[in-house]
Amino acid sequence: MGFWQVILNFIINEVFGVAAIFIALIALVGLLLQKKSFNEVLTGTIKTAVGYVILQQGVTILVSSIIPLANAIGGMNPSGTKLTDMGSVAFMAQYGSEIGITMLCAFLLNLLIARFTKWKTVFLTGHMLYWFPFVFIAVGVDAGLRGLPLLAAGIITSTAYFVIAPNLARPYVREVVGDDSFTLGHPAIGLVLIGGFLARHFGNKSASTEDIHLPESLGFLKEIAISGSFIIMLAYCVVTPIAALLGVNYLTIYGITSNADLFKFILVSGLTMGAGLTVLMLGVRMVISEIVPAFVGFQEKIVPHAIPAYDCPLLFPYAPNAVILGFIVAMITSIITLVIVTAFHVFQYPVIPIVMTCFFECGTATVVGNALGGRRGAIISAAVSGVLIILFVGLSLPFVKGTIATWMLSSGGQDFSIWGILEGLVLKVFGH
Repeated sequence: MGFWQVILNFIINEVFGVAAIFIALIALVGLLLQKKSFNEVLTGTIKTAVGYVILQQGVTILVSSIIPLANAIGGMNPSGTKLTDMGSVAFMAQYGSEIGITMLCAFLLNLLIARFTKWKTVFLTGHMLYWFPFVFIAVGVDAGLRGLPLLAAGIITSTAYFVIAPNLARPYVREVVGDDSFTLGHPAIGLVLIGGFLARHFGNKSASTEDIHLPESLGFLKEIAISGSFIIMLAYCVVTPIAALLGVNYLTIYGITSNADLFKFILVSGLTMGAGLTVLMLGVRMVISEIVPAFVGFQEKIVPHAIPAYDCPLLFPYAPNAVILGFIVAMITSIITLVIVTAFHVFQYPVIPIVMTCFFECGTATVVGNALGGRRGAIISAAVSGVLIILFVGLSLPFVKGTIATWMLSSGGQDFSIWGILEGLVLKVFGH
C-alpha cells in the first residue's frame, strides 16, 4: 500500500469515520482560532467529543430496542423479486478508495463554496459525509461508470448535496431554533422541506405539540423517556400477535426461547427505548453547549458567516413530544402505504417498513412541522413523511439493484433515495 493510500485511509477511517473525533477537531480549530487558553481549548474539545459519544450511545441504545420490532414487521411482508446486489460490505471493500476520494473532495469543495459564495453552510455530520458518497458512487457503478467518470459523478453529486440541501433547510431549522446558529446536515432534509411546506400552508401554529394538555393522572407522559417507553411497549403488543397470526417466528427475531419470556422482553425493550432517549438528549445538549461557541472561530477566520450543518438529533430537544408523535404517525401511514403498494404490486422489488427512518427522519420532519404549523402541521408532516419513505425507497431500488439495494432497503426512504434517484436519472439522460 502506497504512502498516499495510507494517508487517505487514515483520514477516512480515523477522522471522518469517527464522528466524535471529526466534530471535536472542528471544535479544536474553532477554539484555537479564537486564541482561547490551553485550558479552554482542551475542555471545549474533550467535552464536544464526549457529548457526541453520549449522543451516539443514546442512538445505539434506542435503536437496539427498535430493531427486533422492525424485523418482526419486515417478516410480515411477502417477498417480490429477489434482490441480488453486492451487499454493502463487499461494495465498500471494492470501492472504498473511490468513496474516500469523493468524500474528501466534496468536503473541501463545500468549504471553498461556503468561503467564496453566498451559500454559507458547511456540512459537519461526520458519518453522513461518508454515507452520501457511498450512495452516489453505488448509483454510478450501477449505471456502468468506472474510473474518472465514476469519481466525477460522485464528487459532483456529493458536493451538490452538501451545499444545496443544508442551505434549503436553513429557513425551516431557523423556525425551530430561533436563529441561524446551525442548520440540518442529515438525509431528513427532503422530508423536512416537503413536510414543512405543507405544515406552513395547512397547519395552525397556535397549538403546539409541546402544549398538549393531559389529565393530571397522565402527566407522566409529558416526559419523553416515559412516553417513548410506553409507545415501544404498545407497538410490540400490537405487532407480536399479528406476526404470530401470519406465521412469523417472532421468538427467534426477539432472541427469546419461549412465550414465557415475552412479557420481560417487551418491558425491557420499552425501558431501553426510554434510556436511549434520555442519554441521547443529554448528549445533544452537551454538544450544542460546546460546539456552537467553538464554531465562532471557524466563522471568523476560515469561512466568514459560515453556518454549520449538524445531525438531526440536535433538533429533538426543541420539540420532544413532536419526535414521539412523528414516530407513531409515520409508522402507521408507512405500514398502510406498504400494504397498498404490496397488494397492487407497485414495485418490482420487495419493500419493508423502515422503522429507523420513521423515528429519526420522520421525527425530525415532525419537529419542523410543529414549528411551522403547530400540532396540525406536525401530524400532516409526519403522515406525509410516512407515505413518502415507502415510495422513495421503492423508486430508488432499481438504481442500486446490483450494488447496495439491500442496504438501501433498510436505510433509505429519504435523501439517500431522493438524491440517488436524481443522480440515476441524470446518468440515464447522458447515456450511462
